[in-house]
Amino acid sequence: MELAAIFISAMLINNFVFYYFLGICPFLGVSKKIDSAFSMGLAVTFVMTLTAVVSWAINYWILIPYGLDYLQIVSFILVIASLVQLVEMFIRKISPPLYQAMGIYLPLITTNCAIMGLAIIAARKEYGLAETVIFGVGAGLGFTLAIVLMAGIREQLELADVPEALKGPGIALIIAGIMALAFMGFSGMIK
Repeated sequence: MELAAIFISAMLINNFVFYYFLGICPFLGVSKKIDSAFSMGLAVTFVMTLTAVVSWAINYWILIPYGLDYLQIVSFILVIASLVQLVEMFIRKISPPLYQAMGIYLPLITTNCAIMGLAIIAARKEYGLAETVIFGVGAGLGFTLAIVLMAGIREQLELADVPEALKGPGIALIIAGIMALAFMGFSGMIK
């Protein structure tokens, strides 16, 4: 039951975009079309899951036993950068159109603070390996849910009569705020 609570909490209640406000750059930048938003969400989920596993292993097998806890952030940055490069090479090889569609946002996963936040939060909560993996998958799927919902709304807004002053980032930020308020409704689910 505790693993389910960690998963639901990471995905809905403590959603990285709407609760921690991490990963806002790709959330706003790639959420114009559902296809690219979904692809970005899956890429972020994949990187988050791998980051969770590798950062846990480095933290508990190297840093903590040797008293090198102060190197967590540096080691997590190296892990994330390496994993994103692998994902980028994989997507470029497997699906060049997807690679082109993601454009600059694929390398930006490296600097996506949601992924770094995942590694740091999991380390601070002292999760075990299974808990860390579930936390990573839940956080990634929560990011995917947030970005796909935003993309769906933004696609519908293209047909709406939005005041000129609010078009573009203005209305996107207003919608993101309303969505964050809506996701706060999940906070009573798990105590």
